[in-house]
Amino acid sequence: MNRKKIVAANWKMNMTVAETVGFLENFRSLVDEVNGVEIVIAPPFTAIAKLSELLGGSQKIRLGAQNMSNEKSGAFTGEISATMLRELFVRYVILGHSERRQIFGESDVLVNKKVHTALASGLKPIVCVGETLEERDAGRENEVLEAQLRGSLAAVTAEQMADVVIAYEPVWAIGTGRTASPEQAQDAHAHVRTILGHLTNEATAAKVRIQYGGSVKPANAQILLSQPDIDGALVGGASLEPLPFAEIVKAGVPR
Repeated sequence: MNRKKIVAANWKMNMTVAETVGFLENFRSLVDEVNGVEIVIAPPFTAIAKLSELLGGSQKIRLGAQNMSNEKSGAFTGEISATMLRELFVRYVILGHSERRQIFGESDVLVNKKVHTALASGLKPIVCVGETLEERDAGRENEVLEAQLRGSLAAVTAEQMADVVIAYEPVWAIGTGRTASPEQAQDAHAHVRTILGHLTNEATAAKVRIQYGGSVKPANAQILLSQPDIDGALVGGASLEPLPFAEIVKAGVPR
């Protein structure tokens, strides 16, 4: 199955508007000749409007958001709705990131509500799943991934799955400098794809793009992205500088 690689930058709570302008100016020149990879940048909410303006509907670099509410509008102080994101031409939204799950207590049930809101609003969700070190050491990683996928994707149809990206992020490898070995990552991605086949069907599962996230760097991007079930990367720290992020994007170019 020929799945187009998708490499996404998750800037988390980094990058001011001014820094975003400087980043994009440099980054664009580095990926100008790159084709065959879908690039997504998910800045903090304060920089989305400026980045949207600078991208101007670019087909090469898509705009993403790091989170959103499952509610359409109302008395939800500090939240951002899908409609607000759509107004700024946001295309992708990261949902269920481990930091949202762990620090802010987001459950699979809430993530599922957000997934359905995103799909109904024309946004493409990047749904994050992954096990902690304790869960992996206990040999429970497959069980944890299945529970997260079944919960987060409940009632998502096979047709809707065409607009969903999955990001496998082993929690123990996020921001720690530790990375799952290519074999560990491939095994997890293959397991995720098997579960997606159970949730929909094998033909649909074969088309879903599954990203790897967890200390992805230029040094390991090539071998990770060459694995048969790894269809891209969700990049944190290494996406804050134009050159390293561009190198990771280039690792996804079809060969």
